[in-house]
Amino acid sequence: MSTFQQTARLGCRSSLSLGFAGAIILTLACAGAVDVAHAQTSTWPNHPVKIIVPFGAGGPADIYGRSIAQGLTEGLGQQFIVEDRPGAGSVPGTDAVAKAPPDGYTLAIISNTQAINETLYPKLPYALLRDFAPVTQVNSMPNVLVVSPGLGISSVADLVAAARQQPGKLNYSSSGSGTPYHLAAELFKTMAGVDIVHVPYRASGDARTAVLAGQVQMMFDSLPTTLPQIKAGKMRGLAITSTKRSNLLPDIPTMIEAGISGYEADLWIGLLAPRGTPVAIIDRLQSTAARYLARADVIANYHAQGTVPIGSTPAQFATVLQTEVEKWGRVVKFSGATVD
Repeated sequence: MSTFQQTARLGCRSSLSLGFAGAIILTLACAGAVDVAHAQTSTWPNHPVKIIVPFGAGGPADIYGRSIAQGLTEGLGQQFIVEDRPGAGSVPGTDAVAKAPPDGYTLAIISNTQAINETLYPKLPYALLRDFAPVTQVNSMPNVLVVSPGLGISSVADLVAAARQQPGKLNYSSSGSGTPYHLAAELFKTMAGVDIVHVPYRASGDARTAVLAGQVQMMFDSLPTTLPQIKAGKMRGLAITSTKRSNLLPDIPTMIEAGISGYEADLWIGLLAPRGTPVAIIDRLQSTAARYLARADVIANYHAQGTVPIGSTPAQFATVLQTEVEKWGRVVKFSGATVD
């Protein structure tokens, strides 16, 4: 929407003391702005839509961002193109969407990371709950607490006992300070009352390799990326971070079953648009995504990867965002987590 159209709309809702001629001119301007906005919305999308993934290729956000892009492309008859913009804790890529025109042609894939960043960073160029329009939560997937088989620990109870006997001796890896994997471990430390040292790496793959090589003793990692290593016996899974067991690892208990009452630290992926994007466009995006995520083949594919498709409404996703910002804000504050 142009500046003129925005001004006309604001004027239409403001003072009526413009005189008869002024009122007529303003009324015509308002009507024109509404007609143009309606035309833009009714023809959307009439050219490719960009979905910015502010993370690296091959991670959960990229994988499921491409999945939802495929569903939107098929459902809306226009190309939805994923563009990975990793770096700096996802902040620049996320900010690019916050600053984009609210016309439905630039969207963002986000994860828990953005909720964590709200309190992790002392100052962000955007506010998650202010500068975006929630579209839908795409999915949810558990993390898995894994240890190196050479550690000789086979349960969460054993791990907690060992950590309490040797405070500060055991360590865990993550893909960097403030990432969901780091905060999942900090939440575990807080709730279990143990002192385990954080060893941050630049990427999840590096953190995973360190556990596989026995250089680091444990980590929290996403189920889809860790599953092959657990199946191959290269990592030992101790607990799932969701409230229900995974059908892919039915013998591994939840963290709650393992004795950490109330623990939950799932990963999730969601779709956002810039604030001010027309409601009609948001609704078309959400309904199209929800239909795709409800398809039997998509459900089967997601379940095979250890993730649950969701397709929530914008209002439901807004509630999730609010809850996640508050939850991880408490963890950041208590743990003293900072940006690398």
